[in-house]
Amino acid sequence: MTNTITQIDIAGVKKLKSGKVREVFDLGDALLFVATDRISAFDVILPNPIPEKGRVLTALSEFWFGKTRHIVENHFITSDYAKLNARVGSVELLRGRSMLVRTCEPLPVECVVRGYLAGSGLKEYKQTRSVGGHRLPEGLVESSPLPHPIFTPATKAETGHDENIDFDRCAKIIGKLLAEKVRDISLTLYSFARDYAAQHGIIIADTKFEFGLDGDKLLLIDEALTPDSSRFWPADSYAPGKPQPSFDKQFVRDYLETLDWDKMAPGPVLPDDVVHNTTEKYLEALTRLTA
Repeated sequence: MTNTITQIDIAGVKKLKSGKVREVFDLGDALLFVATDRISAFDVILPNPIPEKGRVLTALSEFWFGKTRHIVENHFITSDYAKLNARVGSVELLRGRSMLVRTCEPLPVECVVRGYLAGSGLKEYKQTRSVGGHRLPEGLVESSPLPHPIFTPATKAETGHDENIDFDRCAKIIGKLLAEKVRDISLTLYSFARDYAAQHGIIIADTKFEFGLDGDKLLLIDEALTPDSSRFWPADSYAPGKPQPSFDKQFVRDYLETLDWDKMAPGPVLPDDVVHNTTEKYLEALTRLTA
């Protein structure tokens, strides 16, 4: 099996943060993002990693950062291994899973766009016929396309679950003008990516964007349109009214839902076949989208 990386330290380089997937290092004038192979579900980091996951996340983020630069600037500087080594020394573990990015002040909200009814949006719809403050038509079923994409922001939680909020709450947190700006950009990004992915046989059901401020400049940050931050469905088997096959970590969530697990740490060890199939799904998403 391919070697996996679950954590990394770099001699002489300060680690700012160890998130659910990424390790963030301070290089002074820039940050170094290293995507590990860790996988989380229900906000719990699971014990065993997914081979190739960190490389897929890095490659897809770089791909989309390049594709969407005409819509909004982003924090990506380079993923060139030689240039990274020039900054931190020869660290083979960085190859293919690392990005040098601009420093900025992250906004304290996540910008979620939904084009289909799934996940927490489906649960909310069943209870209220609304999602994120958007009133939706009666009669929608699981995986139904929405009349149009909707912006449904969420608060960021360092621990525990993010909280879905409506636009008004988002505006109170970051200001009305900035909330309108990230809403409009998020919807434009989603629509652009949705149309591109459709040409490659993938439905992007929903996705999450994060933004930051470099002075007064708004940047797309973190990752972009990966299997960790999006629901990718194969278009050729799409059928509303039920869960869809996917090229993302929903496959892991679905397996975990079959277990007698309270969704609290520590998480259960994933069987080899679940790990292998998850790797294959992530790699297929990368191959389809970048071919």
